[in-house]
Amino acid sequence: MAKTLPKTDVVIVGVGWGGGIIASELTKQGLNVVGLERGKERKTEDYYMVHDELRYALRYELMQDLSKETITFRSNEKIRALPMRQYGSFLLGDGLGGAGVHWNGQTYRFLPYDFEIRSKTIERYGKNKIPAEMTIQDWGITYDELEPYFDKFEKTTGISGEENPYGGKRSSPYPTPPMKKSPAITMFQEATTRLKLKPYMMPSANLSQDYTNPDGISRAACQYCGYCERFGCEYGAKADPVVTVIPVANKTGKFEIRTHSNVRRVLHKGGKATGVMYTDVTTGEDIVQPADIVVLTSYVFNNVRLLLMSGIGKPYDPSAGTGAIGRNYAYQVIKGSAAGFFEKQEFNTFAGAGALGVSIDDYNGDNFDHSDLKFIHGGVISLSQTGARPIQNNTTPSGTPSWGADFKAKSVYYANRTLAVGTQGSSMAYKHHFLDLDPTYKDAFGDPLIRITFDFEDQDREMAKFLAEKCSSILKEMGADKIDYLKELGPYEIMSYQSTHNTGGVIMGASPADSATNNYCQMWDAENVFVMGASSFPQNAGYNPTATVGALAYRAAEGIMKYREKGGMLV
Repeated sequence: MAKTLPKTDVVIVGVGWGGGIIASELTKQGLNVVGLERGKERKTEDYYMVHDELRYALRYELMQDLSKETITFRSNEKIRALPMRQYGSFLLGDGLGGAGVHWNGQTYRFLPYDFEIRSKTIERYGKNKIPAEMTIQDWGITYDELEPYFDKFEKTTGISGEENPYGGKRSSPYPTPPMKKSPAITMFQEATTRLKLKPYMMPSANLSQDYTNPDGISRAACQYCGYCERFGCEYGAKADPVVTVIPVANKTGKFEIRTHSNVRRVLHKGGKATGVMYTDVTTGEDIVQPADIVVLTSYVFNNVRLLLMSGIGKPYDPSAGTGAIGRNYAYQVIKGSAAGFFEKQEFNTFAGAGALGVSIDDYNGDNFDHSDLKFIHGGVISLSQTGARPIQNNTTPSGTPSWGADFKAKSVYYANRTLAVGTQGSSMAYKHHFLDLDPTYKDAFGDPLIRITFDFEDQDREMAKFLAEKCSSILKEMGADKIDYLKELGPYEIMSYQSTHNTGGVIMGASPADSATNNYCQMWDAENVFVMGASSFPQNAGYNPTATVGALAYRAAEGIMKYREKGGMLV
């Protein structure tokens, strides 16, 4: 028999960026908020002098334990899905701060085109440009409507950057200037400028200088140590929820964080949520936390899984194209990168930061003519200097043996003579790409795992080749002596790392006919349930998702306060 606790105003499930922002904003308005986090407590002191690549980058210290809960994957509905038993394609964060602790800090705003992709594509190219099986749709909100929330997120986190020449209009500049330029970054800028492209410094959550945000949170500047991705920041220079928004919520005295609390069901009655049931993983006890408002702010897969297990919303049916929960799963196409090998020049690539880099958007969104191309959208192209750590960075030219004396010699020789120009390609939604509950495999509690059905399409293959060729041409202009780049994109496979930019499953939109939430992230089928994060994205853009996740969270917090006052569906 589960123990029932006193009711709270709001309960949030998952205390990462979404949960931290919601907690901060609502507690400042006087609401009592309980945050349930299934992982452990975290603080900056945990990472003092812990530049341990083996522990964090290869043994996944900050990630979910796959022996207790994982995902299953299949490329199509005709084959059986199998569990992901070791990390590969993406990494699932665990613990206070979630994936916001181990991210790199690349903080792009989505383009105006991204939010109105279907209508803008049809307007320019006609309906036939969109394949019949592609289920892209407008978000139900425009860039201009979301811009004030982008601005608020950037000021809270202290984003360092300069204006994107292809970006939407900004209400104010970035709060801190761009990061330092390394010789490699300068080479990229000069080469792309000669190619008549428009480079700009990557927007970075790694502070370029000391900064105090509007909530009074002060943080120190980045030291360019190169330990960002898969690591917590020992300086607090990388914006994460633990050093930005969670302290603000804690200071109000109205926020209670319960770690080691695995939420397993959203409880509901009469079309509204009544609270959640979670298991205290330290004792095995089941606990009910009643609440007036339930906010799901966990990772994409868990948001979808909780709704499906709880029976809230209609599950997506790919054969009929009906239902919303699990619909429009999308990922990202990272396979269009190129590596350049320089015989006469060396670079100090061991130094860096997660978002130290320079980008171009000339081939992103609809910034170029797609009339004669067999794909829509595109991706950002960047040269990033994230820190070439010793274990995972030993790129060698194609044709080098994968072991033995020649491999070792070339690994050492090219360690400081290699630069990568990479792309993050968009991912369009398709009718047959979706999330549902696996009928066979279960987690440690006996609950079904989430199942992914996904593969690359012709859209992805054409786009990846196009972007890879552009990356190669930039490296050629930079003076690389040998260049390796993608010639053909094969099937999607779950084993090699690509990105943790999974999206969709609880998508937002203008109508309950084709979406799960409105543009405040409020569920159509349960008005006091708000679901946020990248699960809201109807398809994925050619950027990292975090800035858009943050902006949507600030808007959702505003919506929750409106709902608290008046009730009903927000408009």
